Amino acid sequence: MSGTTSYSPTDRDTHTSHLSEDSDALSRTGDLGLTLVAMPAYNEEKYIAKTVLGARKYADRVLVVDDGSTDDTVPIAEALGALVVQHETNRGYGGALQTIFATARELGAQELVIIDSDGQHNPEDIKRLLSELREGNDVVIPVAGTQSGFGAYGQRAIEAIRPGGNGVYAGADILAQVHGMKVAGIPSGTAATDGARYRGKRIAVVIPAYNEEKLIQGTLDGIPDFVTRIYVVNDASTDMTGAIIDNYAHYNARVVPVHQNPNQGPGAAVISGYSRALSDGIDIVATMDGDGQMDPQYLSKFLDPIVDGKCDFTLGNRLASSEYRGRMSKWRFFGNAILTFLTKIASGYWSMMDPQNGYTAISRRALKRIEFKDMYPRYGYLNDRLVRLNIHGFRIKNIAHPAKYGNETSTIKYGRYIVRVSNLLLRTFLRRLKMKYVILSFHPLVFFYLFGSILALIGIVGGAIALWEKFVMGYSVLFVHGTLSMLAFMLGIMFLSFAMLFDMQQEVGI
Repeated sequence: MSGTTSYSPTDRDTHTSHLSEDSDALSRTGDLGLTLVAMPAYNEEKYIAKTVLGARKYADRVLVVDDGSTDDTVPIAEALGALVVQHETNRGYGGALQTIFATARELGAQELVIIDSDGQHNPEDIKRLLSELREGNDVVIPVAGTQSGFGAYGQRAIEAIRPGGNGVYAGADILAQVHGMKVAGIPSGTAATDGARYRGKRIAVVIPAYNEEKLIQGTLDGIPDFVTRIYVVNDASTDMTGAIIDNYAHYNARVVPVHQNPNQGPGAAVISGYSRALSDGIDIVATMDGDGQMDPQYLSKFLDPIVDGKCDFTLGNRLASSEYRGRMSKWRFFGNAILTFLTKIASGYWSMMDPQNGYTAISRRALKRIEFKDMYPRYGYLNDRLVRLNIHGFRIKNIAHPAKYGNETSTIKYGRYIVRVSNLLLRTFLRRLKMKYVILSFHPLVFFYLFGSILALIGIVGGAIALWEKFVMGYSVLFVHGTLSMLAFMLGIMFLSFAMLFDMQQEVGI
């Protein structure tokens, strides 16, 4: 291999100019049929060396698209002879795949293999992918691997797959662009890490637990055998919860006790579990509470859409029917409905149904993008996580399941909780608008939200002043001031309605 090249493309023209020298050096190789193995990377210093070295055995060139790593991913890749493309800002998995296909075209690659750099794919599978591609196929993918770009692509597919409007690329999006081409599938090989699997994927369950001594063992007993790891996070319980978890771990090697002291909240507990899961090479991480409300027998329903590449996050929905709501009180249902509406606005997931549900599953690639370590540490983490997913354009899916109530007691005071979380939702909503519609891309709906809010506020304040002048001061200006205030308020509501409509149109399919 020739020397390495490192650059930071901010647009198509910059990307091309930085590649010119490298393209010249590879022109003869390209004429003979350049085989390029490429991998997106973000903070993968633990796995990048093994993946690059494995890829070199089957490639003329190895490309690493670094999406703003803050560790030693780039120097390690460069030291191993990889061509490194660095994004100046984090553009997400979709942005990395866009860069990969653009670079493959510029290098004149006739064969492109994309493999994740985080150790979840075995580089030895590259040989099988290329062998099948050379049988006359345009695209070859593992049968259970469509949730990412992992696969082999011939020259026709390389030319056909182009950057999309919202920058989101998953396997399903790629396949949609090669309609009419010859696509083949091969059985999934063994991943680069060991452990039990569900449809070829390593699964973990994170269970936050606080004073659940009566219920935690029953929850653990119900976890399916296909789960590789069970991270039970004891959040400084004052009862026997911690001891029960430790004792259970002695008899079940899958259980990993994690003890937090002092109490940090359920969000912090989930963050701890997520961190352990990423370190252990888990592919999909589910969460469920330790109070027995979430029936583990439904876990496969949460996993299947992610394994099939239909989404990257699944969220439980107890509100689909009165039967599923079970014994949920009317007050709790009312509070949940208010929070659901506010979270729809804040997160941009307008079809999402039950954001306060802790029964979820998330893909590894989504988990690595959303900067989960900065999530809200208390109960509001559920809402914060959705906003982070939307900023990066990840698809989510509602999974209907019945609520399971027993002897547990909810500690959430919905009146106080709604007030506290509303402040969080406002901040995350503003962050989403800034990141998604100003920094990462641009959409005029931000102006509709801005002017709509200002006009609605003017209308409310103006109306209050008009009423005060009329009934307190005795001025006869209610009609003029009141009419102007009403017009401002109605215009503001109209602007806000258009903003929400535009936001709905931008929503990634659920």
